Order: sequence, then C-alpha cells, then structure tokens
Amino acid sequence: MKPTQKPKRPHFSSGPCSKRPGWSPDHLKNALVGRSHRSKEAKACIQEVIERSITLLGIPDDYVCGIVPASDTGAVEIALWSLLGERGVDMLAWESFGSGWVTDVIRQLKLEHVRVLKADYGDLPDLSSASWSNDVVFTWNGTTSGVKVPNADWIWDNREGLSICDATSAAFAMDLPWDKLDVATWSWQKVMGGEAAHGMLVLSPRAVRRLETYTPPWPLPKIFRLTKNGKLIQGIFQGDTINTVSMLCIEDALDGLRWAEEIGGLPALIGRSQSNLQAVEDWVSKTPWIDFLANDRATRSNTSICMKIVDAWYRSLPKEEQAVKAKQLVKILEEEEVAYDFGSYRDAPPGVRLWGGATVDADDTRLLLPWLDWAFEQIKD
Repeated sequence: MKPTQKPKRPHFSSGPCSKRPGWSPDHLKNALVGRSHRSKEAKACIQEVIERSITLLGIPDDYVCGIVPASDTGAVEIALWSLLGERGVDMLAWESFGSGWVTDVIRQLKLEHVRVLKADYGDLPDLSSASWSNDVVFTWNGTTSGVKVPNADWIWDNREGLSICDATSAAFAMDLPWDKLDVATWSWQKVMGGEAAHGMLVLSPRAVRRLETYTPPWPLPKIFRLTKNGKLIQGIFQGDTINTVSMLCIEDALDGLRWAEEIGGLPALIGRSQSNLQAVEDWVSKTPWIDFLANDRATRSNTSICMKIVDAWYRSLPKEEQAVKAKQLVKILEEEEVAYDFGSYRDAPPGVRLWGGATVDADDTRLLLPWLDWAFEQIKD
C-alpha cells in the first residue's frame, strides 16, 4: 500500500547535501556581505572556519589547513599539480571521481611513472599492493560507488611517498587517521551541508616539505600556487585566501560548524551518519529486490549509501531499460515530494544513492524506505 507519512526533509542528494536540521536563511543574517574578504573582520571569520574545522576534526597542530577555490575538485587539483612528479605515483580508482584523478595525472600532467590500481563499482583494488616508495592518490570514500576504505592499516608509517586523500564524503562522518594522511581535501557541501564553490586543503609537515623542496616542471596557474620563493605561503592557511571567497558561504560554514559543536562534535556527527546507514541496512536485510552496491560490508559507506536493484524481473530487462526503470523510480518519488535527487550517479550502475551524512535525520531515512518499496511496485506495472 502507498505509505501515508513522508520525510519532513526530503533532501537525500549527495551534493549539495541536506542543510542541517533547523537551518534557515535567517542564520546567515550576520554574514559580512558587502565587505572585503581582506578586511580584518572578514579574515577573522575565514580564520574561524579554519580553526573550528581543525578542532572538530582533531587535525594535528603541526599540519596546516586552508580554504581554496573550486570545492573539493579544486583542492584535489591543487594537490596533484603542486605535489606530483617528484617520484612515481600509484593511482587508486574504484568509482567516478577516482577515475577522474587518473585521467588528470595521465592525460593532463602526462606523468610517466604511473601505476593505476582499479576496481569495478562495488569493490576496492588490492590496497596492500600500493607501493609506498611512490606517492599514492586515493579517495577515502567513493561518493559514486558507496565503497570506502575500511581502515588505514595499508598505509605505511615509514612511507617514502605522500598519501594524498580525497576525503570529501568522509570528513566529518568518518574517523580519519591524520598521521596516515599527508594531504586531505573536502568541501563544505557534503557532510556539513554547506554551500558549494570552496574547498578545504590539509597538508602534513611531509607535504609542506615536498612543496618547499620540489618545483613541478609545468606552469602553475595562480589559484594553484601554494609557495613563493621556495616557501609555503602561510597566509593561505591563516585566512588570507588565494582568491575572493563568498562571505555568505563563510557564514554558512560557520553555522554548520557551530551546530556540530553543539550536538557533541565529531562523535555525534559520525553517530548520526551511522544511524542512517543502520536504518538502510535493517531495511535491505528484509527487502529482496534491492542490495548494497558495496560487495563487502566492511567497505560499505555510511554517507553515500549506494544500492542496486537485484530483483529477477528487473535483471531480465535489457540494460537500457533497466536504466530507464531506475530513473522512473526516482521520478515517482520526486513527484510525490517524498525524496529528491537520489538516483545513482550518471557513470555508476543504475539504482539508488541515498545521502546518509550527518545533516540527514535517521527518522526521515526510515520514513523514506517504505516509499521505495511502493515506488518499485509502480515501475513493475
């Protein structure tokens, strides 16, 4: 039967993600709009975002953290173009974004000594085969596959190369082992439900040393430059951003960070995300027509919860019709105003991708699940 109760907040997009509970534009009324981002007051707000992020995530004191242009993509590109080339590089890819970084390194940077360790959607490559005499580039959590690395045991303590981690759908929802990460990136639009356009870049002392002792052979655009005269530009990590930031976005980021602190910090954020995954796991365990895309439970993401349709009727359809039916299921619930933007990523196998980050209430996730059952019956008619 058609359910009667709907989620209070039908926002299950994997980016931009749901705003925090209780959010409204009124919370941006103190934004320093119309002010220069170089003003003393604006720089203090920018620096506050950096400092609150460091504290909330437990980033070590000897690491640096800064705000950079172009969301997580910009942060990753800055790291790749600024740091790679000093030695060989291992590229790990098991979903769309990781594959995109492979394309950048091979086709744009044209590095010669590159190993690509790939896996299909639903699996991880053999992490133990990563060579730590090389730099290693990987996503902590595959946003488009719902597959995450289960731990950091495979990252060597005595590594010679740098570990460069795209952590955009993991930061604030998973416990990141900072001693194992030389570079980490994320954007506000994911777990914190902030606005897009700005990214965060964290560098370990080892990464800073690389920047100050190695100059890439290719030209670097202004927004990629982290050093001047062979020294790290400290201002980038002290509120003096490379380019103009949106003070509305800064205020929104501060609002999310303050909310996170009020509810109990990182453990509370992780707990809220895990509650969403638990709700979906309980449902999948008794629902025969659907299953997780991740083949190993230990690698199952608690933020980008990706699922595939496994019903025999559905699997008997031609591939093109399967994709049409999956999109139809999403459209039905969007028209019912039950859930928005929860279809699989365009390059991923057709199915469902529910965002389960900390800004999503588990009660809303539980209310959505019966609607998925109902919508599946509709696409079979």
